[in-house]
Amino acid sequence: MPADPAIPQTPSAAPLPIPEVARLGTDVLERVSSVVVGMREPLRVAFATILAGGHVLFEDVPGLGKTLAARSIAAAVGLDFRRLQCTPDLLPSDITGSFVYVPSTAEFEFRPGPVFTGLFLADEINRTSPKTQSALLEAMAEGQVSVEGRSFPLPTPFHVVATANPIESEGTYALPEAQLDRFMVRLSVGYPDEAGESRVLLARVARRHEVATIEPVIDAATLAAMQAGVEAVDVDPDVVAYCVRLAAATRHHRSVEVGASPRGSQGLLLVARALAVLDGRDFVIPDDVKSVAVPVLAHRLTLTVQAWTSGVRAEQVVMEVVNTVAGPPAVGAAQRAQAPGA
Repeated sequence: MPADPAIPQTPSAAPLPIPEVARLGTDVLERVSSVVVGMREPLRVAFATILAGGHVLFEDVPGLGKTLAARSIAAAVGLDFRRLQCTPDLLPSDITGSFVYVPSTAEFEFRPGPVFTGLFLADEINRTSPKTQSALLEAMAEGQVSVEGRSFPLPTPFHVVATANPIESEGTYALPEAQLDRFMVRLSVGYPDEAGESRVLLARVARRHEVATIEPVIDAATLAAMQAGVEAVDVDPDVVAYCVRLAAATRHHRSVEVGASPRGSQGLLLVARALAVLDGRDFVIPDDVKSVAVPVLAHRLTLTVQAWTSGVRAEQVVMEVVNTVAGPPAVGAAQRAQAPGA
């Protein structure tokens, strides 16, 4: 039996202090924003999701820079990047890799697929079959793939960024709820305003070629240390309870058949904590949670048939929940320590 392929693993890093994580995070976002115009807030949430150890789904119409955003984030943080264009005839082995017979050794050797990278972009993921989509489930959940009864660890850090086109139905396959739930956030880019679109055009003219490139700001080891710095931040129990109440409220909403799972409330907490660190704080405030409620929770809701036929959108349900669920009753100890005059 041949040996498993050597997969590069970033060693465990010492946590970076919060001010350093915030400084480096700002540098990364500035570098990416210099190429990806008019997407500052989606980029900020996407990068916070990566710092929180999660995966990102960009869902919007073609031509808005979703692929460019994923490629630019990967370059800025120094991760190896591979892109796979999803098609209806794509097989699971096209993602995970497969065993290949080697005549010189008379043995089968595992050839890793494109998922063995730091940041894997599944472009137009809803164009491939559910069987192939599910090939990513184990990778996203456990950081490994299983092929013919054997498991192979993925590199660390490892993150998936997928794009989906919501306006086409012919030749597409809706992502199963289990697959959607593995994405910590679903982001919509939206059309830029006139000034932003003008900057896109002027930037294209200025660089004299089609492909936009950026230089790394950090490397994979530094990203791991930033993630460790985020993990070192504790969260006040009142904020934790607020995240739980928001997720629970979606389960009892009149327009919702299936609400957000505990993975949804955990996603709220983790992304909000990463946003707080990017702002240079070692504590989470309710506004951090509110700002990510829609991207974290909306894609986890299954609406009732009556709501769906009436044109109700999951984003509207989440905003209604945010506006009706009471926030934390008191400021936590960490916030009081930071408050003026404390």
